[in-house]
Amino acid sequence: MFKVYALYNKKSGKIYIGQTNNIEKRLKEHNEKRGNHFTSSIDGTWIIIYQEAASSRTSAILRERQLKSFRGREFIKQYIPR
Repeated sequence: MFKVYALYNKKSGKIYIGQTNNIEKRLKEHNEKRGNHFTSSIDGTWIIIYQEAASSRTSAILRERQLKSFRGREFIKQYIPR
């Protein structure tokens, strides 16, 4: 089972959207600055603000692309903690 997820960094106000088959491990990698060039270059802690299941890597990648679009990012913004 794959997960599509959105992370939020309160310190920077940035959002990151990705997909994985092990969300706990992936979040740890992001916070240890080993996860991704984008997330590793930003100070602060990343938290999961949104996640959804996908039946395959292909469907996860397609959904990730949708969430990275303007409309998708607007959808994700409603999950940012206030």
